[in-house]
Amino acid sequence: MPQILILSKPGRETGGLIAELNRHNFLCNTVSDADKVLQQVSLRLPDLFLIEVNNIQENERLCRYLRDEKKLPVLAITSVETAINLDGTVDDFVLSPFNIVEIIIRIKRLLKKKEIISGPDTIKAGNLLIDTVKYEVHVNGRPVSLTFREYELLKFLASNPGRVFTRDALLNRVWGEDFFGGDRTVDVHIRRLRGKIEDETNNYIETVRNIGYRFVKKS
Repeated sequence: MPQILILSKPGRETGGLIAELNRHNFLCNTVSDADKVLQQVSLRLPDLFLIEVNNIQENERLCRYLRDEKKLPVLAITSVETAINLDGTVDDFVLSPFNIVEIIIRIKRLLKKKEIISGPDTIKAGNLLIDTVKYEVHVNGRPVSLTFREYELLKFLASNPGRVFTRDALLNRVWGEDFFGGDRTVDVHIRRLRGKIEDETNNYIETVRNIGYRFVKKS
C-alpha cells in the first residue's frame, strides 16, 4: 500500500481528504510542520509527499530537499497566486479548492512515474534502494558504502525476498563453487552488512535458526 506523508496547515481539517485517500488504498500520515516532516522521513521514507502550500518561501527548501535529495514525488495543493512560483520546486500541483478525483489521478501519475524511473535496474524494499547498474545502495536516501562481497550478498538476497538460503547455498551463489572457506564467512558478512543497512526501524535480513538467512519482504 503506497504511503503518503501530508504536510497540512495547522488547524486544517484533513479528515475528508485522508478518508478518500484511504478508500483508494493509500496509507496517510499527517504532520503540521517541516521539522516533523524531516523526522518522519528519517524514520521511514514515504512514497509521496503531499503539501498544502500557503507561502512557498516557507516550504521551498523542504520541497526541493525531498524531491532532489530523497527522490520523493512532491504534490502541492495551492492557490492560483502561489502556483506560478512552484516551477522547479514541486513535481505537480492541484489548485484549491480541489477535486478529490483530480488529486487521486495526479498521485497515481506521480507514483507511476516513480516506478518507471526506478525501473528494472533497481531493487526497492522499504527504505532500501539497490541500483544494480551503478552498484550503489541507499538507505533513507543516504548512500551506504559496501564491499564488493557485501553488495553481491545483499543483491542476491534482496532479489529473492522471503526465500530462505542455507549458508552453503549463499557461499555457492555469492562466493562461487571454488571458494574453500567455511560457512562462518557468511555469518561475518551478514553481521557487517546488517551494521551498515539496519537500525531499530530498518530490518532487512532475518536469521532462520539452524538453516540460514532470508531477506524480509517489504512494500
